[in-house]
Amino acid sequence: MPYSEPTNLAIVACPGGEAFADEVITHLRHMYKHRFTLKNDVISKRYDIEKNELIKKINFDSDITTSDVCMRGATDKYRPPVFKVDAKFTYFMNGEFKTELNECIRGKEVFIFQDVENHEVLSLNEGKNKLALSVNDHVMSLLVTIDAVRQAGASSITLVLPVYPYSRQHKKKGREGLTASMLGHIYEMLGVKRIITLDIHSREIVNAFNSISLENLHASYQIIRELSKIVDLTGKTEDLVVVSPDTGAIDRNKFYASGLKLPLAMIYKERDYSVVTQDANSTNIKAIKLLGDVSGKVAFLADDMLGTGGTLLKAMKFLKEQGATKVICAISLPFFTGNAIELFDQAYKEGLFYKIIGTNAVYHEELLTKEWYISTNVSGLFANVITRVHHNQSLSDLLDNRNIIEKLVKHDASADDDDEV
Repeated sequence: MPYSEPTNLAIVACPGGEAFADEVITHLRHMYKHRFTLKNDVISKRYDIEKNELIKKINFDSDITTSDVCMRGATDKYRPPVFKVDAKFTYFMNGEFKTELNECIRGKEVFIFQDVENHEVLSLNEGKNKLALSVNDHVMSLLVTIDAVRQAGASSITLVLPVYPYSRQHKKKGREGLTASMLGHIYEMLGVKRIITLDIHSREIVNAFNSISLENLHASYQIIRELSKIVDLTGKTEDLVVVSPDTGAIDRNKFYASGLKLPLAMIYKERDYSVVTQDANSTNIKAIKLLGDVSGKVAFLADDMLGTGGTLLKAMKFLKEQGATKVICAISLPFFTGNAIELFDQAYKEGLFYKIIGTNAVYHEELLTKEWYISTNVSGLFANVITRVHHNQSLSDLLDNRNIIEKLVKHDASADDDDEV
């Protein structure tokens, strides 16, 4: 396993996914440096070789095995891998995209990053144009990049999509398309081997692929870690109840309730599907009922994504009316589209909720300035998965993190006991 140059792991970041890719690359650099140092320490002791001599030996072997004359960097120091591929992205005024790779990636395992929900103003055409792109723009940019990487001779292509595009169009109810599945077939046609995503909207999408492996990551550990900082998970000073905001989120909230050993309640919403939601004020919810008890308790809700926010706003107001002391929400993919941020600002002033915990899987600069918003970082999780995929290692403990969560809860409980002593 190469811990320094040369490495066959290469990252191509589309304009929308560049911010998240840079954060993941930072973690990858730390991980590779740590593993190199650890390996150097262990082997130097085991074979009674001076550490400096061992570093030279590792670099010598790298120089011998490379197809180049020799690798860049010093011979007696750690050579940090350069993961990011230099690429040029062109946006034409008619809306077309073009991707050019400025270095050789032949034979490399390439990970392509794209955040399709990044609606911030991006620098395109080498800084000549500033544009905010739509989901469709990002998807097309991704497809063009996949093709460029394929044509350049990559040995394998993995898509890193924190948000799987069109994931809400996964179930056919009438004369409509299965767009989530259609995109999957396009990825397969272009030679994509694997997709790494976060809290995909429906498990049914996994079954839409013929050959692609989909790694669906969960931000539950990172969310609970932030939750433990703002509320007493032990129940000694505050009663906490997990509330599913609707029937579709019941499995996700059941996971939190079982992991935290807390009661589970559920909000049932009666909807009028003749109403099409345009913004948070035009929600199609007509009546809400609560199955469970939140009176005098802290209510914790978890959902996979938040768009206009109308459903969540109505749920939070309802829980406060039912006597909840605090309402805390966790959102894996915080889109906050339209005027959602303004509406949540107003709801916070009215005391409808205490905090919202979201991940950095969606790049949203304005959210980070809000007093009521807590951002938790999942780039380390993605970096771990990428290295394990690249080196053919098991992902089991990263995909099912119940053991890690249990240790976190026990640690908080023991810390409280120590404080009492």
